[in-house]
Amino acid sequence: MRDRIILACTDCKQRNYVSKKNKKNTTERVELKKYCKFCNAHTVHRETK
Repeated sequence: MRDRIILACTDCKQRNYVSKKNKKNTTERVELKKYCKFCNAHTVHRETK
């Protein structure tokens, strides 16, 4: 049930991180605050398709 997801920065749209989530428990898109090396700051990263 756990699927691989890609997290992209909401500011610069770069795809920086890969994570996993349980699609049965979490149906909406994941948003995490992580460090973006392109923006050089902590920004919100959203799950992409």
